[in-house]
Amino acid sequence: MTLVLLVFIPLAGGLIAGWMGGKDSTACRWISLGALGLDALLALGLAFHYLGGSGNPGDSRWFIEWSQPWIPQFGISFHFAMDGLSLVMVLLTLFLGLIGVGASWTEIQERVGFFHFNFLWILSGVLGVFLAMDLFLFFFFWEVMLVPMYLLIRIWGHENRRYAAVKFFLFTQASGLLMLIAIIALALLHPGEGQGVTFDYNVFLQNPLQGPAAKWIMLGFFVAFATKLPAFPFHPWLADAHTEAPTAGSIILAGILLKTGAYGMLRFILPLFPTAVHEFSTTAMILGVIGILYAAILAFAQDDMKRLVAYTSVSHMGFVLLGIFAGTDFALKGVVIQMICHGLSAGAQFMLVGALYERIHTRDMRKMGGLWDAIPGFGVATMFFAMASL
Repeated sequence: MTLVLLVFIPLAGGLIAGWMGGKDSTACRWISLGALGLDALLALGLAFHYLGGSGNPGDSRWFIEWSQPWIPQFGISFHFAMDGLSLVMVLLTLFLGLIGVGASWTEIQERVGFFHFNFLWILSGVLGVFLAMDLFLFFFFWEVMLVPMYLLIRIWGHENRRYAAVKFFLFTQASGLLMLIAIIALALLHPGEGQGVTFDYNVFLQNPLQGPAAKWIMLGFFVAFATKLPAFPFHPWLADAHTEAPTAGSIILAGILLKTGAYGMLRFILPLFPTAVHEFSTTAMILGVIGILYAAILAFAQDDMKRLVAYTSVSHMGFVLLGIFAGTDFALKGVVIQMICHGLSAGAQFMLVGALYERIHTRDMRKMGGLWDAIPGFGVATMFFAMASL
């Protein structure tokens, strides 16, 4: 039941914050902070239990698991589970969520309640993605986090927010449609054991799909996850979304939402399609290398600080893609470390850029000469997190 609370506390907090929006803006901020703080305490409690070695005695694969039927005639259930990977991603999500609330405290002054409603629902969707072990439920939470993110950019973004929001929405929805088709195809074609259609991850894991169909289904998942990562050539939406999003939106987008793509590859593509992954790995690694170099070249050409950090994120995610398909345990451990480090460093960089923009009202680096002498502390912090991102 703890896993259910992790997902639904932000949902409830968002509803309360939205309801309070027209009455007390400060209360909305505290409600958002309190909901995420409570969630963080629950997650830390699970982390201590995990480190202590206690957990689910029935299945060593999961540290904790909870399942209840949802639409039984179609084999769909509320199935949540957590292992070490999920736990790390949940902790990262809640930490950056708390940072995002702090970053938006003074920046967001209009429709504060609706902002925190969308912000908390994004985080709830992300937590659901990291914990759902029913593929239909996974897709449901995948979509839950997209619409509020669109609204966050569209309503509280900067000058070209409409263009950036629509571009983000089209890329993510089109790729999400491919994933939905892939999920349905996997459920229909999977060689079950007489239990009928199911979307349960554990069932798929016991008997991975083989043959030509597995390659096409794997590609459907890959395009969806590579778009969210984003990997070359599915990256064009990212720079505009980052540039136009409010600071809290950029922190969540870079620190958490991009990681859902990498998580999906680690959780679903690698274990469910081992043969197809082996055949596709060279292509994926080539895309990763191209993304590393191409995004780095684009980053060198940027004058806008946000676009600079955005393109470095694409380059870093190229390393993640390369590690995922490298085929070694050592590489996968490096992928998880890179995801955590990038989430923290990129989130910090976007927070610094947002704070600087509030002070000097520009992100154009050509107009920032002598900034170190004016605010040396900011220069030290920027240098630290820039080096950390290396």
